[in-house]
Amino acid sequence: MHLNFLVSTVIVIILGALGGHTAAYLHFPMPFLMGSLLTGATVAYLFGHRFPPDYKFPQKLREPFLMVIGVMIGSQVNSALLDLGPAILLAFLALTLFVPLALAGNVALFERFGADRTTAFFSGTPGGLIESITMAEERHADLSAVMAQQFLRIICVIVIVPVGLSLWIGHPVGSAGGMSLSRGDVDWSKVPFALGIGLIGLWAGHRLRFPAAVLTGPLLFSALVTVLDIFPINLPQWLVNDAQIIVGASLGMRFRGMFGRKLIRALGLAFLSVVWMLCLGALLAFCLTLITGIEFDVLLVGFAPGGVTEMALIALSLAANPAFVTGMHVYRIILTVILMGWATKRGVLPPQN
Repeated sequence: MHLNFLVSTVIVIILGALGGHTAAYLHFPMPFLMGSLLTGATVAYLFGHRFPPDYKFPQKLREPFLMVIGVMIGSQVNSALLDLGPAILLAFLALTLFVPLALAGNVALFERFGADRTTAFFSGTPGGLIESITMAEERHADLSAVMAQQFLRIICVIVIVPVGLSLWIGHPVGSAGGMSLSRGDVDWSKVPFALGIGLIGLWAGHRLRFPAAVLTGPLLFSALVTVLDIFPINLPQWLVNDAQIIVGASLGMRFRGMFGRKLIRALGLAFLSVVWMLCLGALLAFCLTLITGIEFDVLLVGFAPGGVTEMALIALSLAANPAFVTGMHVYRIILTVILMGWATKRGVLPPQN
């Protein structure tokens, strides 16, 4: 007997919260995001058949929490970001090199393991998840394979990057290392104004068709308020933690329907793909660090091919210049979408049937 839609969503949120707080108790890196994600994935894998056949975590419920994350990231913008100047242009130039190289390596990998050229291409795009899936469907690619690789790419990055940075630095990073996303005492009289700025940004982002509008719209408006010193923006830590729990649990539920060998094979390919892209990103980040002086961890998170929201959360937790990192990821997505459009028109892919 299937659960109904509302009960399913409540169960996912409760278990995601339990997983997030357990991960925090165990001192995981990014505990509220990673703990809820792993819990959501476990629920989807073991009990997905109990959910309604067409169940998806409701996007409308997820959006307000993404808005909260956007507001918090925008509040981190200061003159230090603007002072980067030419360094930002060099980072974007390196990303312009990163995207086609990452894609080429992924296509070679997926073709090597039996995928046709079209499926390999859209499975290997380092960004533009929704656009990749939509264009893959139009070109009659193996849609289940493309969806699996795109979702697993994001999840692998979310797990690998904070754990890897913790091992590299030598101690837990982010909230596991005592990092708080909230800056001291919260002035509760200012919280409604901060959320109001987020709502305005959310509306404007959708109207102006920003990439990842639900995040980047509130981010931009929050950044403007902060830079112009209109009023200080700060939100309570528990709200930011809850936002990470919702985002993580909803991502974990995307494992639903993937079973046995299919899941293991897809996960193995996603891991190899992510390792390739992270190695490429690390090489470019190291070169940029020597030239610009920007911290290696900031640049590495900027190149890591996860979702905008998830990478921004990692940057925010690491205090790794989240506004700069978000800008890099928005540019990566735009560049990937442009590259997909170019490839479909220039004969890089087989003719559409």
